[in-house]
Amino acid sequence: MKRLVILGGGESGAGAAKLGKKLGYEVFLSDKGKLADKYKRVLEELGVEYEEGQHSEERIFIADLVVKSPGIPDKLPMIVGLREKGIEVISEIEFAGRHTDAKMYCITGSNGKTTTTLLLYHILEKAGYDVGLAGNVGNSLAAQVADDLHRFYVVELSSFQLDGMFQFRCDTAILTNITPDHLDRYDYKFENYANSKFRILNNMRKEDLFIYGYDCEVVWERVERGDVLPEAVGFTYSNCTGVNAYMDGDTVVARWRNREFRIAKQEVTIQGRHNVYNTMAAILAALKAGVSNEDLRKGLTTFPQVEHRLETVDVVNGVTYINDSKATNVDSAWYALDSMHVPVVWIAGGTDKGNDYSVLFDLVKEKVKLLICMGVDNKKLIKAFSPICEVVDTHSLDETMNVAYRRAEKGDVVLLSPCCASFDLFKNYENRGEMFKEKVKKLKIKTKS
Repeated sequence: MKRLVILGGGESGAGAAKLGKKLGYEVFLSDKGKLADKYKRVLEELGVEYEEGQHSEERIFIADLVVKSPGIPDKLPMIVGLREKGIEVISEIEFAGRHTDAKMYCITGSNGKTTTTLLLYHILEKAGYDVGLAGNVGNSLAAQVADDLHRFYVVELSSFQLDGMFQFRCDTAILTNITPDHLDRYDYKFENYANSKFRILNNMRKEDLFIYGYDCEVVWERVERGDVLPEAVGFTYSNCTGVNAYMDGDTVVARWRNREFRIAKQEVTIQGRHNVYNTMAAILAALKAGVSNEDLRKGLTTFPQVEHRLETVDVVNGVTYINDSKATNVDSAWYALDSMHVPVVWIAGGTDKGNDYSVLFDLVKEKVKLLICMGVDNKKLIKAFSPICEVVDTHSLDETMNVAYRRAEKGDVVLLSPCCASFDLFKNYENRGEMFKEKVKKLKIKTKS
């Protein structure tokens, strides 16, 4: 019996264990941290041996195949050692992809990938497709391949997941944009990060479809160089009719082969320039999937808000509180600030990933009345923005919310759009967003009482 070792016991790890058991592997899971109770239950029900709080190398280095969590860096000595020994180390997405012939609609990019993923999934589901949601959102792809197989999957892929994919092939790939992010993981070299994103094209065929952000120079240049094998179609916010999706005044237009679809941007439930891009990408992919214009319109006009992405939480004393905790890089924060049309109390801060904040200066000067820096170490943010707007230094969410509540006036927006990773004060961006929403609810109750 072949031995499968899984490193990391979160959603992807538990899913890989489920598929491994179904395929007849002897499965062992190892997590350096503490396993969540729900994943322990899954492993125990499967009869999978596991350990937590350590990596026992004597058990790991006898593997025939290793599936590792995307959060584990490739440069970790143990991973380097496994590969030097000739043991294959892959991602959960790669593992799942080797055992299904379902159509894969995959989305990556520095910004917009989650919204685009959820929107495309919503459109296909509303249109009656047998579709699953996987990757960074939804359930583990491996778990679904094991016991909830669909004909189509919409898969959000991070650069870390793409780094562990080798044979996996997308039938349709979307690359929204590439802006500096996670540079700490890529030797602080933007080119390394960009190369990782372009791995989404690996193994694609001429008959497949690559949908790309035409307005992103980094992406556009590579397409223009002819580095892309599948059919490449772009989307742009301009009125460039030579691109497959573009703006005609306030109307979103998308064309693919002999089909054209039009919708007023005001009819789409998600607003803002960034969401026009996301909408265009999703429409082009849906056209490739054969979704009718009627079903496309139905999907676009019924799509709910995405949690943690410009999510309106509540209005307290005339102040609107917006949770944009998923904005973990500069470009995401740029789109958030660009979509604001009233004075902004901006909450930013966290673990810096090699950010260059200068691209935000003009927007901050125009829109931000107060920046509240929330983090363990805010020196870089304070130095960058103190010459541009008033800055307050805080080191907890409670302190931050107290300042925001005191300083925001009726008609203002309090925008949590951190521009940084969450790991200094929170478990992840979801935890940061949930705690922010809880604090807003308490403010509401406090105001009423």
